[in-house]
Amino acid sequence: MSFDRTVKIAPSILSADFADFGREIQAIEAQGADWVHVDVMDGHFVPNVTFGPQLCKAIRPHIKTVMDVHLMIAPVDPYIDAFAEAGADFITAHVEAGPHIHRTVQAIRASGAKAGVALNPGTPAESVSHLLDMVDLVCVMTVNPGFGGQKFIDMTDKVRRLRQMIGDRPVHIEIDGGVDPTTAPLVAGAGADVLVAGSAVFRGGSVADPAPYGANIAAIRSAVEGAA
Repeated sequence: MSFDRTVKIAPSILSADFADFGREIQAIEAQGADWVHVDVMDGHFVPNVTFGPQLCKAIRPHIKTVMDVHLMIAPVDPYIDAFAEAGADFITAHVEAGPHIHRTVQAIRASGAKAGVALNPGTPAESVSHLLDMVDLVCVMTVNPGFGGQKFIDMTDKVRRLRQMIGDRPVHIEIDGGVDPTTAPLVAGAGADVLVAGSAVFRGGSVADPAPYGANIAAIRSAVEGAA
C-alpha cells in the first residue's frame, strides 16, 4: 500500500444497512469510495456498542480497497491481534483509551497492521508529538465519539498544527465526524487527506439504488478540489 497525500473518502459503515453489509460495501466501492471505515465501539470508552472482530472478518472478503478499523474501546491491547487477524489494514487506537499508548502502537505494528492514533476534540495535537515516528495515521475527531450524524466541531487549527508536526513523514491525517461538502474543504485545506463520512455518503441511497452514494462521494471530493 503506497503512501500518498491525495484526498481519500472513507465511508463509515456505521451509516450503512446493518442487515446487508456485504452489498453495501460493494456498492460504496463501486461508487468511488477509497477506503472503508469501521467504527468499533464498546459502550465503555464511548456511549454506544457497534462491531467486533467477527464482523470485521465477515466483511473483509467484500472489501477490495482498505479496511480502516477505528477502535473506540478501552482497554485496546487485548483485542489488537483479533482485529489484525480479521483483516484490518489500519488499526487506530485512542490516545485517551489507556495509560501506555506507546505499547499499544507497538502492538498494532507487531500485529502486521498499520498503526493509527486518534484524538478526541478536547485532546491537543501535542499529545501525539512523541508518536509521529511510530504511526501511519493520526485521526482527528471532529465530534465527540459515540454516534453518527453529530454536528461538526471545528478542529482546523489542530489539523494545521499536526500537518506542521508531521512534516515529510509518511503519516496520514484522517478526519472523523461531521464531514460533508461544507466541512471537508476546511480540514483538507488544513492538511487532512483521509475524510471519514457516514450519513453524508449514505444519505438518500441504498443497495437497490446506489447512485446517490456516488453523487454524495463526488460532492465531497468536488468541494475539496474546488477549494484547493
